[in-house]
Amino acid sequence: MVSGIERRSGVALWRQIADDIRAAIGNGVYDAARKLPTEAALAAQFDVNRHTVRQALAALARDGIVRTVQGRGTELLPRTRVSYPISARTRFSAGLGGQVARATTRFLATESEPASEEVARALALAPQAPVLRMETIGAADGTALSRATHWFDAARFADLPAHCAQSGSITHALKACGVSDYRRFATEIGAAPASRADREDLGLEPGAVVLLTTSVNADQDGMPIQMSRSRFAADRVTLSVRNAPEVRGEAGDGDQ
Repeated sequence: MVSGIERRSGVALWRQIADDIRAAIGNGVYDAARKLPTEAALAAQFDVNRHTVRQALAALARDGIVRTVQGRGTELLPRTRVSYPISARTRFSAGLGGQVARATTRFLATESEPASEEVARALALAPQAPVLRMETIGAADGTALSRATHWFDAARFADLPAHCAQSGSITHALKACGVSDYRRFATEIGAAPASRADREDLGLEPGAVVLLTTSVNADQDGMPIQMSRSRFAADRVTLSVRNAPEVRGEAGDGDQ
């Protein structure tokens, strides 16, 4: 593995080393050995002292990527990455079905606000029309996978927050508001370094990466009903784009 650290970048050396090792693990560099080189070997590779290497390894251990065992060195911990489907009917719990024992959506806050230009355009609303902004965290078996912001037409879905609180599911809440079925109209996918808020909400270390999706859902009449912007922990989730037809009426908890 070639070192990519920069000594005048303003980013601590141990953090750059942790990021390089994290990327190498993700690329399968250490799959055969299932362990990292010794501290001395890593210090020589990155041309730093062993204390700096220990700081990097401690950060990786906090993130659940490695563990140091006396007499055996630093071992890679087994990590399960779930596949999250992006399809015509993307539903959080249904999409994770069979991969995890329990998928949940936690509702953080709901506020009413004027629609931004982007949200108004996505939802086919007049500029500055009132919309509901809903914040959620999607988790699997107790581990946070995604942090999402959703927008809905406040006039049409005034009762949505109450139904979400009762059912714990955006899908079921939409059904209670008269939307028996909906389909994914469009999804844009990207990636970015995790922000401080991402790290706090998803329990990520500095240097982590999040996968970004911006999506619009439409009801059975083709009317846009929901715009969502989601941030997925890249080391926990793989986004899988699926074009195959799906069975009508598939249900699941809060759409991410």
